[in-house]
Amino acid sequence: MKDDIHGYIESLLMPREGLPSEMEQYAAEHHVPIMEPVGMDTLLSMLKLQNPARLLEIGTAIGYSALRMAEAVPGLHITTIERDEDRFEKANEYINRSGNQDRIHILFGDALELAEKAAENGPFDAIFIDAAKGQYRRFFELYVPMLKQGGVIYSDNVLFKGYAAGALAPSKRIEKMAQKITDYNEWLMAHPGYDTSIIPSGDGIAISIKRSEEK
Repeated sequence: MKDDIHGYIESLLMPREGLPSEMEQYAAEHHVPIMEPVGMDTLLSMLKLQNPARLLEIGTAIGYSALRMAEAVPGLHITTIERDEDRFEKANEYINRSGNQDRIHILFGDALELAEKAAENGPFDAIFIDAAKGQYRRFFELYVPMLKQGGVIYSDNVLFKGYAAGALAPSKRIEKMAQKITDYNEWLMAHPGYDTSIIPSGDGIAISIKRSEEK
């Protein structure tokens, strides 16, 4: 999305108050990646439409998205996975302060190694992928067996600041990461089991709806 349009839409959003505002400030000061406001608003709108009962989040960070999702969808139970110990502890702190600890369950460790543990809280109506960009396809393939028919997988950062769409990357490392996201997008759009659309909101959100199995 062009910067001027993005800025205009962001200016229309209601300012966050209380704990979400505090978390945004903490993330900015400590360089913790959280969803951009416009992307977050889009995701929350989609979740309100879907109204899932159980959601799996891959990539907790400090718990910002989990708390925003829990706040937006009453009754939603979230299982979320984080491998960074400092962020895991900070997320627990924020979740406990929010009073949502009975609805948000954090697993500590690498998401590629915790599928069996996460499955104990499934099956899930939705899965939100927002972790290591180079592992998106592996996350998808590992966790889709836990997704109900008609369930939705949301993948964040699929435009990767425009680099996935061909913008000149500032380094070879970023270029390689962008290529992995591009490959993931192409694979996802062609997946026969899912209907996928990419929304150019925030840093790009892919919405993949699981097709019903043929009888």
